[in-house]
Amino acid sequence: MEHEVERASTTDGLPVSISMGPMLEQAEVPTRAALVDGRVVYICILAIALAIIAGGVAQLLQHLIAIVTNLAFYGRFSSGPAQPSTQRLGAWVIFIPVIGGVIVGIMARYGSKAIRGHGIPEAMEQVLLNQSRVPARMTLLKPISAAIAIGTGGPFGAEGPIIATGGAMGSFIGQIIRTTAAERKTLLAAGAAAGMAATFGSPVSAVLLAVELLLFEYRARSIIPVALAAAAAAATRMAFGDPFPMFAMPLLEPQSGAAMSIYILIGAIMGLFATIVTRAVYAIEDAFDHLPIHWMWWPAIGGLAVGIVGYFAPRTMGVGYDNIAGFVSHHEVAVGSILLFVILKFISWSISLGSGTSGGTLAPLFTIGGGIGAVLGAGAAYLIPGAHLDPRLAALVGMAAMFAGASRALLASAVFAFETTLQPIGLLPLLGGCAAAYLVSCLTMRHSIMTEKIARRGVRVPAEYAADFLDQILVRSVMSPGVITLKTIDTLQNVRHWIASRAAGTTHQGFPVLDTAGVLVGVLTRRNLLDTETSDQTLVGELIRRAPSFVYEDLTLRDAADHMVRHDIGRLPVLSRASRQLVGIVTRSDLLKAHRTRLSESESMSAGWDSRGVVRAKS
Repeated sequence: MEHEVERASTTDGLPVSISMGPMLEQAEVPTRAALVDGRVVYICILAIALAIIAGGVAQLLQHLIAIVTNLAFYGRFSSGPAQPSTQRLGAWVIFIPVIGGVIVGIMARYGSKAIRGHGIPEAMEQVLLNQSRVPARMTLLKPISAAIAIGTGGPFGAEGPIIATGGAMGSFIGQIIRTTAAERKTLLAAGAAAGMAATFGSPVSAVLLAVELLLFEYRARSIIPVALAAAAAAATRMAFGDPFPMFAMPLLEPQSGAAMSIYILIGAIMGLFATIVTRAVYAIEDAFDHLPIHWMWWPAIGGLAVGIVGYFAPRTMGVGYDNIAGFVSHHEVAVGSILLFVILKFISWSISLGSGTSGGTLAPLFTIGGGIGAVLGAGAAYLIPGAHLDPRLAALVGMAAMFAGASRALLASAVFAFETTLQPIGLLPLLGGCAAAYLVSCLTMRHSIMTEKIARRGVRVPAEYAADFLDQILVRSVMSPGVITLKTIDTLQNVRHWIASRAAGTTHQGFPVLDTAGVLVGVLTRRNLLDTETSDQTLVGELIRRAPSFVYEDLTLRDAADHMVRHDIGRLPVLSRASRQLVGIVTRSDLLKAHRTRLSESESMSAGWDSRGVVRAKS
């Protein structure tokens, strides 16, 4: 908007006053963003409604799995509890998972290829690449395909498909109403967290899982809706008459310091096993990629492996939550039978998952980790009787540490094991064991079981969530205080002569313009000032066409950077909030220079070490 230029002439005819102060009041200035606003409240309401629906869907999916299991293994139509492990079909049990694999393959080819896989990696991919837009048909196809795969003996838990379905529902709601990509991501994460909380009754770990694997941030406007959704879903689970911990344990005794050390060591060993399991799963998946048949038939091949293993070890089939409960509740450990079961469970699950069927990773990893932890705990108790190690707690640590190492969801893993057992004595060994597994996993494996597939497609998945460095530095700390300014009453002839003279000594590309009272009225670039189509007698103030963009000195560099991007400019005058006077200028170069401190500290700490942490020889 153009403003009139007020002129007052002196005896020599030159103007002495040009007032353009009102433009400063109309300028857009970055403000300190509020943590939450009315929009967040609206998203919270949507998240709670979504969670209640997801809680109902979780119940429906579990009943649907039971119906398919009853039909497939017992020839009856019932939603009552049923386990493939108690069937008496003999060799016919081999073909039931094959039939399930064929159905899932057909659904994937002619319905949606997205139903294949773990569930969480696919949701992560939509968050990172597709602005959290999950195809609407996934809300129907994913639970049905999972019910068929699990109900026909697939060695997966129900939680993976429920998490994926809840995320798809959240994304769908975010697409049918007007939302931003960030709000859709929040709704997707809220739906996924609700699915996990509705399955296990573990709302806190569900929130942590969403933060560590889906949100890639910790902000009030995202974590509040997710937390409310998880709480609502857990309450819905209780309303359906399931208020008890998922894996009930006898009350544990306080542990000795020696036992604590052993639990942490078990966690480190589980980190190695997590690396082995992850690499094996993707090696099998790569092997399927080289088969000379269409991928639609791969789930049938995976089903054949499930059936053959299930014939010899029926307990490997189905969700297997009872196996986990057995590991953490039985003090006596049959080492040989548990080792055999773990090996067969891993073979069945890894081949089936690698075939691209509709399955998950949480329950199988908990099962495998719990079994290995129980065996390691029993061995340590035998070798070091004075430590008074509890094999049940070792199984609990192994279960959580396996998932922490494989998924890199450290906090979610530790809290999950506590929430599903309600054993406070286990919190300390769980935290130590999961941290050790996380450390070993990071040292031995570049990507996790959740991110390897995405990384292979050339997508960079955030692995560290740090506070925005620019948001921690105020503009006054990096601005240049010595500002070269122009006056509104200056003529272009004088300004051009000053720029051309060696005395100017400046390469600045932008110049703040002040009126005679020292009030900022705008910013002009060198191009504006040297435009040959503008007369030498034109006053600098007459070139001002819009209100100035500026920042206050007490704002952050993040505020300044966002303001630069929003207005497509490379420099901002800095004003004092108290006096409204110009006190400096900040440029894009200043934003980059601000990182020097961070980089110098990081480089000094890592000096002498290579990227793998190996000491470099000094030359």
